[in-house]
Amino acid sequence: MVTGLHLISGLPRSGSTLLCALLRQNPRFTAAMTSPVASLCGALHKKMCGGEFSVFFDDGRRATMLRGVFDAYYADIEPGRVVFDTNRSWTGRTALLGELYPQSRIVCCVREVGWIIDSIERMLAKNPLQLSRMFNFQPGTSMYSRAETLMNSENGLIGLSWTTLREAWFGSGAARLIIVPYEHLVLQPERTLRRLYEELGEPWYAHDLDNAVYDEPDYDTLLGMPGLHKVRPKVEYQERKPCIPPDLFAKYAGTNFWTKPELNTRGIRIV
Repeated sequence: MVTGLHLISGLPRSGSTLLCALLRQNPRFTAAMTSPVASLCGALHKKMCGGEFSVFFDDGRRATMLRGVFDAYYADIEPGRVVFDTNRSWTGRTALLGELYPQSRIVCCVREVGWIIDSIERMLAKNPLQLSRMFNFQPGTSMYSRAETLMNSENGLIGLSWTTLREAWFGSGAARLIIVPYEHLVLQPERTLRRLYEELGEPWYAHDLDNAVYDEPDYDTLLGMPGLHKVRPKVEYQERKPCIPPDLFAKYAGTNFWTKPELNTRGIRIV
């Protein structure tokens, strides 16, 4: 049974896999890249609220069933371990998580949107013989059209997670959020991790910042983007020039709402 749970969410290509690679060094923690738990919960929730069998479920039974998904998926973990389940959709379910696991927090990794688009384009350039699932395996599209696809608020890789994060940021469950900017994690990893531990109320564990190894080659191959979740051993900032046109980068320069103190009306913790 899952007794200690936190969620990792936020924006793509913003350090969530790196954060998991570090957290999993702690023998008390279980962490990995995106899991299917959120999708399983969504499918089950829909079945319990609609259709011919919905009359057999009240809120208490729904909550028990949804907790059961977490318990079943993490059935092999040792008692007392803390689970960090990763999925970008968790920011869109803050109220539900508050009902199921009142003590849980949502750790949101964020990064300037222009650099996220740039990171995805760099991955595409590294695998020119592959076509990506995130663009429906379509060849011959431009950076501009791909950016539009990524930023679609209904199903775009960036757009959907950005809108649910913004919804959670201004919503009544905002106190559950902990924001981890990518720059903080790679420039000051120990300081950032210490502050995260403090927010979670966990005893400090000394992490090996030169050995943050993680890889999911089979999953990345399925996406058509080999190396997408491969983490470099040493945690460090690597300066580079963007590979996307400057006008495309500038187009999304105003989307980084977490950097504006006047918009942090809920007092969300940024580590």
